[in-house]
Amino acid sequence: MTEKKVTEKKAGATKATETKAAPKRRSAKKVVFEINAETVGFKAGDVYQALATSENALSVAEIAKSANISESETLLGMGWLFKEGKIKAAEDNKVTLA
Repeated sequence: MTEKKVTEKKAGATKATETKAAPKRRSAKKVVFEINAETVGFKAGDVYQALATSENALSVAEIAKSANISESETLLGMGWLFKEGKIKAAEDNKVTLA
């Protein structure tokens, strides 16, 4: 009878450890490129071309997908274009050509 209690406790212990396992975190993708005026200017060109071809206001995610660049690269390019006055804010967190 004592053996049954020991085996029941072991089975319960394994179930507890299975449910308490921490969920796996997705690792963030790191964007590796050199940040200088030339590379940021190229990203700005990618953003500008994506907006020009769509002829509509786009969100950051939509621009990134259209230009085939990451969202952080998109934001860098957008900053460049905002500073130059080439793009402007539109409704619903979207941007369009100025």
